[in-house]
Amino acid sequence: MTEASTVHDFPEKSGSASNRTARVLADRAAGEAYVASVCFKHGPPRLIGAELEFIVHHADDPARPLDPDVLATALGPHTPRTLRPDSPASPLPAGSPVSLEPGCQVEISALPQASLRDLAAVVTADLHHLRDRLSRHGLVLGETGIDAHRPPRRLLHTPRYAAMERRFAPIGPGGLTMMAGTAGLQVCVDAGEPEHYAARWAAAHAMGPPLLALFANSRVHAGRDTGHASARWLAVHDTEAVRTRTARVAGDDPAGEWAARMMDVPLMVLPRGDRPWDAPEGLTFADWIDGRGAAALLPKPTAADLDYHLTTMFTPVRPQGYLEIRYLDAQPPGEWLPPVALVAALLARPSTVDKVRDLCAPVADRWTTAARRGLADPDLAAAAAALADLGCAELGATGLAEESITEISESVQGRAYRSRSEA
Repeated sequence: MTEASTVHDFPEKSGSASNRTARVLADRAAGEAYVASVCFKHGPPRLIGAELEFIVHHADDPARPLDPDVLATALGPHTPRTLRPDSPASPLPAGSPVSLEPGCQVEISALPQASLRDLAAVVTADLHHLRDRLSRHGLVLGETGIDAHRPPRRLLHTPRYAAMERRFAPIGPGGLTMMAGTAGLQVCVDAGEPEHYAARWAAAHAMGPPLLALFANSRVHAGRDTGHASARWLAVHDTEAVRTRTARVAGDDPAGEWAARMMDVPLMVLPRGDRPWDAPEGLTFADWIDGRGAAALLPKPTAADLDYHLTTMFTPVRPQGYLEIRYLDAQPPGEWLPPVALVAALLARPSTVDKVRDLCAPVADRWTTAARRGLADPDLAAAAAALADLGCAELGATGLAEESITEISESVQGRAYRSRSEA
C-alpha cells in the first residue's frame, strides 16, 4: 500500500526490466501475458523476506496524535521522501529500506535472504537501530495490528493517498482505517518451480484463516473493544471487495487466472502529474488498453502503468514475482520471528505443502470467521494447532539454529494450545 511499493529484489528471470516496462501494451492478451510473467516467476524456492509494519506512538501518551515532524526528526536520514521530499531516504544499517503508510505507520522491508537465520539477523539489527532512534525522540512502536488508542487520520499528503481516501470514503470507514490505522506483518517467499507453484499458491491461501486467527491481536481500536479478534483484517475487507477478495485457488493456472483478474479490476488511481489522481469511475485496465470510455482521452498504457496497477491490490496473498503473504496482524517488535518462521516451515517442502492443504481444507474459506472469532472458533483452533505441530516439526528446514527452533516452537505451540484450551 506504500506510495512507491517496496519490492524485494528477488532476481529477474528474463529480459531487462526497463525495456519491458516502457513497452506499450497492444491488447488485452499482451497485458495478461505480462502480468503472468512478472507476478509468478518460477524457480526453486530459496529466498525469504519480511515486511514489518508498526503503528508509531508518543511514549508519554499513546493516544496523542502522532507528530510527523517528530517522526521525521527521529528517522533522520532514513525518512522516506513521501514525508520529506529532500530526504536521502537511506536504508537502515543492515540494508532494509524504510517506508511509511498513510497514517505514518513505519515499515521495514528487509531484503530477501538465503535463509531464515540470515533474515532474522538482518531484521533484528535494523529493528534495534530503528527503535533506538525513535526512543531518543520519545516515540515507540506499537504492538498490535490496529491503533488501539487513536482513530485513523491520514498524515501523508500525496496524490495517491488523497485519491484513495476519496475513493474509499463512500464505501465506509474501512478504507481510511486500513490506510491510516492498521499494521501488518508480511512474509515473502519464492513462487516455486513450475510443477509446484500452484500448490504453494493454494497452500498459502488455505492456511490463511487459521494463521490469521492464531496471530490475531487487533481487537481494541481507538480505545474501544470491537469484539473482533482482528479488527485490522475486517477493515481491509471493508475497503473495496474487488481489490481485497481472495483469489480463486482451486485451478492449476494461478498465473493465468490472476492475469485475467488484473485486466478486469477497475483502476484505483491514475497518476497524472499535478492533477488529482482519481481514476475514472469503473474504468478497468482492459478498458484502458482498448481505449474504451474515458480511456479514449488517455495515452495507451505501458507495462509500467500495469506494474503500478498491480500495487493497488490488497489481497491476502499477492503475487509479485514472489508470493507476498499479507494476512497476519503486526506483532510486537520482539515477537515477529515465530509467525514468519511458521510460514516458512509450512512452505519449506512440497510434501509439507500438500499436508497444509489437507489440514486446512475444512476452514480454507473462513476469513471472516477468523477475523471475528479467532481461535474461539473450534474448527479454526484445531486447524491452527495442527499447523503449529506440522510447522514446528519442519523448522529444521529453515536454517535456524537449534536454540531458536526451541524458542519458536514453544511460542507457537504454546499460543495454539493455550488458546484452544481456553476456547
